[in-house]
Amino acid sequence: MKKLLTAVLIAAIGIGSIFANGQNEKTSQTDSKVTIKVANYALLENGYEEYWKGIKTGFETENPNITIEWVTAPYGEISNQVINMAGGGDKVDCIFAELGWIPGFEDAGLAAPVEDILPQEFIDDFYPDVMKSFEIDGVAYGIPLYVSPYVLYYNRTLFEQAGLDPNTPPTTYEEMLEDAKSLSKLKDSNGNPVYAFGQTTASVPVSGSSIQGMIFNFGGHTLAADGSLDCDNQGFYDAFRMLKELDEKGYNPQNAKLKDLRNLFALGQLAMYYDQSWGFNGIQSINPDAKSFIASAAPLKGGNGNGQSKLESHCFVLVDNGEARADATSKFVQYVISEKGLSDYLANLTPAYPARKSMADISGVVNNPVLKGASGSVSNVTASPAIAQLNDLNLELCSLAQAVTVGNEDVDAAIADFKKVTNAKLSD
Repeated sequence: MKKLLTAVLIAAIGIGSIFANGQNEKTSQTDSKVTIKVANYALLENGYEEYWKGIKTGFETENPNITIEWVTAPYGEISNQVINMAGGGDKVDCIFAELGWIPGFEDAGLAAPVEDILPQEFIDDFYPDVMKSFEIDGVAYGIPLYVSPYVLYYNRTLFEQAGLDPNTPPTTYEEMLEDAKSLSKLKDSNGNPVYAFGQTTASVPVSGSSIQGMIFNFGGHTLAADGSLDCDNQGFYDAFRMLKELDEKGYNPQNAKLKDLRNLFALGQLAMYYDQSWGFNGIQSINPDAKSFIASAAPLKGGNGNGQSKLESHCFVLVDNGEARADATSKFVQYVISEKGLSDYLANLTPAYPARKSMADISGVVNNPVLKGASGSVSNVTASPAIAQLNDLNLELCSLAQAVTVGNEDVDAAIADFKKVTNAKLSD
């Protein structure tokens, strides 16, 4: 992959002073004023602005020589904005991103190896298996704030109304289908039908990522270790046969985005669905009473699989803009990814699992009722190879899902077409 970044003179930077919250960091080589640009779409989303403004205020108070300049754009536009800015010679220093964006930023020459910016002691506190998901050719190009598999959210109230035990959610797809028979007979308070199970299949990359998680549930995979397409496996076929069955029985809303599923779930029209743990923020923004009925469970086991899922993460992608800005960026990252920076956030705003070993026991996570049912799921994930065409792959997975559901195509025939199109795109 092309590398447009200049080398960081990391050897000249010593590891020294103790950060205000007790973490080691690289010793600053200058006391001069420095401004770092942080790209962050979350500032434009409901519920997150106050948190990030508090981060800026707190960080600048502890580091009076560093100023944070936010670069904002909507979720679907922030990546292109950052890349276009770089093309004009204006690089940001840090990007609040999602795990699946890293290959694109690395391919564009923006993502720096995290070891070039952050001290090794800090990096070593992250779970090694988690960090593997951030690696390209063995080098990590992102650092996670927190992580989540695709957990199974379910509505305890609807389970009770269907005569099911809300304390024993399904653990396999077979059990889910059995529960769905009763759940699909329910109506909400307005007489609308209740969907039994939701899996996003809309034509957006995050839906393709979620579908990959479902493939992993069945013990399947999509890519070989070298990043080439490798979908001739039982788990891959079983996942799409399940999607077709869910559609034929009317259990799964057709062509739904995650935000559509969150809306249905919040309004009591969806009994179960897959989402990242932080999807709860979207549910709660629609229905503040969601905590009274929402519960989580581990991803379902299917076929010969053991319920493995795909790890997702909000993360920082770091950009090399020279020693002074890299040092300031390192301080900012360590400030945010700390118990001080994330404890209230994970407890009250975005339920998720810490990626650092030293944060494993923070009370806001351990005692969080939304996360409790899916505890342990983070250790049952599959790391998929990072490729520059990841978004293309995810979109083709969505097209395949739509072909066997909305298009009512035969699964085997649809997969054959998928392989032709996707192999061509991955070879470009």
